[in-house]
Order: sequence, then C-alpha cells, then structure tokens
Amino acid sequence: MPLQNRVDPFGAIHAAPARGRFTGNRGVIHDPATRTLLRRRWTTKAWIICACDYKGWKREPMGRNAPGGGAGWTELFFLDEVTALAAGHRPCFTCRRPAARAFASAFASGQCRDRVSAPDMDVVLHGERFACTPSAPRPICADPSALADGAMLFAGDRAFAIRHGRLLPWSFDGYGPPVPTGAALNAEPLRLLTPPAALAALAAGYAAVWHETAQNST
Repeated sequence: MPLQNRVDPFGAIHAAPARGRFTGNRGVIHDPATRTLLRRRWTTKAWIICACDYKGWKREPMGRNAPGGGAGWTELFFLDEVTALAAGHRPCFTCRRPAARAFASAFASGQCRDRVSAPDMDVVLHGERFACTPSAPRPICADPSALADGAMLFAGDRAFAIRHGRLLPWSFDGYGPPVPTGAALNAEPLRLLTPPAALAALAAGYAAVWHETAQNST
C-alpha cells in the first residue's frame, strides 16, 4: 500500500505507487506511529524541493526521523521539478544550493528586485499557491505557447505542462503526447496553475528539471 506522500501540480497529496525525481517538504504533517497524514497540509510557508540523494542520508518516509525520535519533516515526492514548482515549492538551499541560487536570482528578476531571500520567496509563493488559495480566481491563458517552458496550466481537473510551446498532459506516471489546445479544453478554459512568481522566474530563465517522459512526448 503506497503512502500518502505524492504531490500533484495542484499541491494536493495522494497515495500513488509512481516514483518521482524529487522529494521535499512543508514541515511535519504526519503521524509517525501510523505513517499517515494529519489533517493539516503544511506547518510552514517554506515549501521546498529536495534531492532524493544527498550525502548518503537515509530516512524512513513518514517515520521517526528527528534526532530525538520524533516525526521530523514529512517526506513528499514529486514527478519532477516542473510539478513541484506548480504546487508552489522552491529549490532547497541545503541539498540543491546551485539550483536554489539560480531560482532566487530568477525570482528576483521576475519581481524586478536586485535580490530576494528565501523567507521573502516563501511569503510571496504562499499567497499564490493553489492549495492555499483554492477559491481564488486563476487567470485564463489565451496563448499557452507564449509561456516559458515548465509553466503548468489546468482545465477542469487536468493539468498540462508547457514544453517547446506545446501542451503535455500530466500524470503521476509522467507526461503524455502533446495535445491540441482544443482537445485539452473540453469546454473548460485553460487557466494558469504555476504561481505567478514562479512563472516569472521561469520566464526570467530558470530551467526546471523535467521527468524523462517529457523528452519522449515532444
């Protein structure tokens, strides 16, 4: 039985058997005794994207990983960085420092600022995350091909990633073949899913890491 720790582009957490390229966290949101999620879905505004392999560190997912035997942070998993950015996470400054610095630089450029701190990014992203503001209106995207690679959109309950100007349907197993805009809509408008600040960082040059199926889909 898979644990409930796979994150979709909307920021929701599911039990899914598919593996992902990245892990990350939003603080402690699980009970280590039952290895199940608590009702809360975050305990901090710092939602990060971590490497699955770092200095040989070993952790038991949703177990007791704190030094004192407590829960420690709750390990979440993402198909790829494109998915994690759409959900409102950002690269970790500990295990992914070069990526975190590149993202912070692009984030600052997107905000027309000289520099930005990690807490500053967290505050901005927290107000834009779909999972935190599900009832907030999401802008309709009339021209998906104009968006930077790595941007994600949605129509109804389906998510799509932009790669080379084309729409790739998302799933926990990877990306499917490109679909025409009309086929993606099915009477639903395409709306922006990736937080605006992360979209601006992508437009400013941040190159998100894709799952390998994206290369097979274009």
